[in-house]
Amino acid sequence: MNDIWFKPANKTPALSGQAISDALLRVGDPIFIVDVDGAAGICQSGTLVAASGAGPDPGLYKLLAMTMSLRPENLGSAAFKKRHGIRYAHVAGAMANGISSVELVTAAGRAQMIGFFGSAGLSCNELEKALIRLKAEASNISWGVNLIHAPGSVDRESMMVDLYLKYGVRCISAAGYLRLTWPLVLYRLRGIHRTADGTVVCPNRVIGKVSRVEIARQFLYPAPAKIVAQLLETGKINEIEAELSRFVPMADDITAEADSGGHTDNRPAVTLLPSMMALRDECREKFAYADTPCIGLAGGMGTPFAVAAAFIMGADYVLTGSVNQACVEAGTSDVVKKLLSEATQTDITMAPAADMFERGVKVQVLKQGTLFALRAARLFELYHQYDGLEQIPSDARTELETKILQESLDAAWAQTRIFFTEYDPAQIERAETDPKHKMALVFRSYLGRSSRWAIAGDLQRAKDFQIWCGPAMGAFNEWAAGSFLADPANRTFETVAMNLLFGACVTIRRANLINGDIALPTDAGRYAPLPLDVIQKIAKAT
Repeated sequence: MNDIWFKPANKTPALSGQAISDALLRVGDPIFIVDVDGAAGICQSGTLVAASGAGPDPGLYKLLAMTMSLRPENLGSAAFKKRHGIRYAHVAGAMANGISSVELVTAAGRAQMIGFFGSAGLSCNELEKALIRLKAEASNISWGVNLIHAPGSVDRESMMVDLYLKYGVRCISAAGYLRLTWPLVLYRLRGIHRTADGTVVCPNRVIGKVSRVEIARQFLYPAPAKIVAQLLETGKINEIEAELSRFVPMADDITAEADSGGHTDNRPAVTLLPSMMALRDECREKFAYADTPCIGLAGGMGTPFAVAAAFIMGADYVLTGSVNQACVEAGTSDVVKKLLSEATQTDITMAPAADMFERGVKVQVLKQGTLFALRAARLFELYHQYDGLEQIPSDARTELETKILQESLDAAWAQTRIFFTEYDPAQIERAETDPKHKMALVFRSYLGRSSRWAIAGDLQRAKDFQIWCGPAMGAFNEWAAGSFLADPANRTFETVAMNLLFGACVTIRRANLINGDIALPTDAGRYAPLPLDVIQKIAKAT
């Protein structure tokens, strides 16, 4: 049986632990571990030789293990990167109320990744202004916008889709869906056509963000025939668009959302991603799609080790959220970024969600430094105890007005009317005849404003800050402790993102050597944050 030997190109094998660390950082070069008189030697260039018999030729070393080059642009699916016109399989997720700002989205695009503007919670006027900026400032880079499901308010989704079609938004992240709606289907099918060679082209791309297999299935199936028929009957799509709907899935890609900040089912990534990939493969065989949907992973993507694990499991791309919120370009206040930069993995909790308050849906938020979660839970308790604001006992009313809302219920309702009159007028009409719905809107108004107080850095309402945050934020802080990234002022999006991707390459290569039965020194190759220019210099040199 032949043994594999290695002939170094020029240098003799290096023997130190530092040599291993240096070699792992040179991600564009392979690594060969060879036997040098019983010790592990490191080479990065040379020739593999198959030899048998009594012994090798002089100058050859027995190969013990190897790992190939792995650059950040090699991670993930080539199809996903081509589909979205990007170099790196990295998505900046859409954080609501414009926290995923125009600045953050353009930073992602200029870094040759793709970011999604956080449209949820914004009025149509605010959203339209952002779209105008994006069209002007991001014309030559990849970008997208969020479309969040609005339960019981399809008109809200319809207005958003109208804006996306008006301004030629070609990619959306569809999140929070329990079932597909006609505005989402309309967006997907508008403009679908066949090219001269018969290829079906869907100009509007959709990335579905889901945490449950049954919802992912809806996105991986073609558009529901009933909704397609309704759109055709009402003249919102034409016969060609209706006919071609059978040949494409509702989503080009699916982001499997694990234990994330904001809306989350707290799902474990290691069980969720394989389930989503298996479902994708099932649907690909069932419908014989021309283009295979990609499956990415979100939730917990806060360190190079987590990103490496995602790609090793087979993720086509990764999506970050919580860690982006502490970046320089994020549309939130410096005081929030400081709080996030100090968070640990256990400084998070669940609280009632503003958009699905009545259904008991929760979001994951930062608990350290704020009383928001406790106060939001109290509102949910009162909502279920009483059928209207007038039924709340005087002691509870006093608690509401002095400690939580910090204004009278009449003043709170006046504020609520102003917001929903612009954001979703149908809710006000319903509240005029339904006292319980009126109470829900007042409480939802507090929940919504709490995130805006945080974004504005309103220190008078600091105890009410709602800051969406998952355990990824704490993990990132632990990894970055003692480095230049401990200071949020140094956390530009590209610096954070490239450290995650570059570090993932180092981590994967290190794991390959360990799995080759090589006993590495304890600290050899453990990746620590590097300045962006250093990463770029290393990448250019290898």
